[in-house]
Amino acid sequence: MPDFDSASSPATPTPAPALPPASLDEVRARIDVIDSELVRLLARRQDLVRAAAAFKVDDQAVRAPDRVAKVIASVRERAAAAGLEPVVAEAVWRAMIGAFIEVELAQHAAGRDAGSPSGA
Repeated sequence: MPDFDSASSPATPTPAPALPPASLDEVRARIDVIDSELVRLLARRQDLVRAAAAFKVDDQAVRAPDRVAKVIASVRERAAAAGLEPVVAEAVWRAMIGAFIEVELAQHAAGRDAGSPSGA
């Protein structure tokens, strides 16, 4: 299963509050900036997921349901502390974890296929 940032990681400083948006276009522009940041962070996470896959010996180690449960519990706590609805955080993390598990499983399958005598 993908490795996720732990609660012990350094906190990112919170920027000073911005003025409220003056229009729907401004709201959307701010959301677009956040989305761009999220894409960059997810790309970094994907790199780590691919690195973690190399340490896992089988599909069960990739799926790691106990790790998923711990990550979700931690995320819900951090979400509540940050002012994010825990149910939203959980839904996002479950979707992200599921997608990254599929990435790892595909990486494992490719490794198995590459090691087979027929190469297929």
